[in-house]
Amino acid sequence: MPYCCHVLGLLLALVSVQLAWGDDPAGVSRPNLVVIVADDLGYGETGMMGNREIPTPNIDALAASGVRCTAGYVTSSYCSPSRAGIVSGRYQSRFGYDINPTGKRNLLPDAGLPTSETTFVSRLSAAGYQTGLVGKWHLGGTEAMHPLQRGFDSFYGFLHEGHFYVPGSLPEQAPLTDSPTDSLAVENEPFENVLTMVRDNRLPSGQRVRQGNLIRGNYARISEPAYDQDNPILRGTDVITETRYLTDAITEEAVDFIQQNQSSPFCLMVCYNAVHSPMQATLADCELMQRIPDEQRRIFAGMLIALDRGVGQITSSIDEHRLRRQTLVVFLSDNGGPTAELTSSNAPLRDGKGSLYEGGVRIPMVWSMPGRLPAGVTEKRPVLSLDIAATALDLAGLPPDPNADGISLLKWIDEPMAAGHKTIFWRMPGGKQALRSDDWKVVRPGKGKPIELYQLSADLGEQRNLAASETAKLKELMNRWQSYDAQMPEIKN
Repeated sequence: MPYCCHVLGLLLALVSVQLAWGDDPAGVSRPNLVVIVADDLGYGETGMMGNREIPTPNIDALAASGVRCTAGYVTSSYCSPSRAGIVSGRYQSRFGYDINPTGKRNLLPDAGLPTSETTFVSRLSAAGYQTGLVGKWHLGGTEAMHPLQRGFDSFYGFLHEGHFYVPGSLPEQAPLTDSPTDSLAVENEPFENVLTMVRDNRLPSGQRVRQGNLIRGNYARISEPAYDQDNPILRGTDVITETRYLTDAITEEAVDFIQQNQSSPFCLMVCYNAVHSPMQATLADCELMQRIPDEQRRIFAGMLIALDRGVGQITSSIDEHRLRRQTLVVFLSDNGGPTAELTSSNAPLRDGKGSLYEGGVRIPMVWSMPGRLPAGVTEKRPVLSLDIAATALDLAGLPPDPNADGISLLKWIDEPMAAGHKTIFWRMPGGKQALRSDDWKVVRPGKGKPIELYQLSADLGEQRNLAASETAKLKELMNRWQSYDAQMPEIKN
């Protein structure tokens, strides 16, 4: 081949890569992936979903730069099984992982993502990606289940379901007397620079008691768990003392990861514990929400403000290093929000966390990659959290996982006639089951309860049960659910 033709061919190849991935100061490289997972964030709580009470400008800006999915779904309405689906790209029911370990159960050898499952992060790491996890793991607390054993090169965060946002502990809970206020008094502030509200079911239902910046209230089913017990903050496997407000610390660690790995292809999962309980917001963020009269709601707003600020700092860091056009950013919640516990809104959906109605499994979701995905688009077709794994492999030029249930968004988001997910399957402990097929959905709220049928296109709030009038459709969907369920092992206890 003549030298000039060889050079021309090389130039054309470089131009084609440049057009595909945008400016790359470090030279031609594979695209990056940043997955930002909020915890228990309600469907209706962000500005991009129509909420004007709490400002979320950075999440809204991310949505404006990409694809806002109004039918984004997770595969469980509890944290741990939902996350197992995200990192494996498979229905967690396929490996029997439908339970949600809490407290000391996190320490059991079988609690967490089974070692038989391969994460998409492991495949990216093997292909030369720098991989990191900051924040909440909740997929196993033993050495074999640790993030560093599951494909992540670095880890900062905690292993269990939740964590207090600042160091400290609640004062000793003496038995209640005839004077609840006196018995709950505290001599010193248990947490500094935050407003804290915890659940305390020793109080009469609906009552709140405030001492300084600590509020106790009987407003939910259980008292506040000891989230920090056997659950330290870790850097790698080393226990560290963290003095920063945890949402801000997670953000700063994420920004540091991007700074340190800007010249290599990277995959970063940023798993906030916000806005999961316990309710703790900085005094400064609460001050911004003084117009909200209810203290509980004001703390929630402060927690969401900190989360949104973190999203903005992460995307600004990507922009600062001129990586925006070669970085796919996905934002989602791991399940719907708890309402009484956090004041979360899943509007206009029914119910919330722990349920298989839409409020439990339909979540806020954004995909953004300027130049590769369209901007300012609202996608109404179902998009599943399992699609993150499939898209990550596609983005990296790796072969798809033949056992995956997710599909690459890059394969169909630009094709108006593409079907996406025609069927989505759910199964949870307690006999809960559901299946969506096109615009129809069947739900069994629990063991022994009647099966319900809804047409989501006409009844997004699942208020009109059509099981009695649409018997043929009900039978069709239940046969489909049973076909899926027959592929799954029993739920592990």
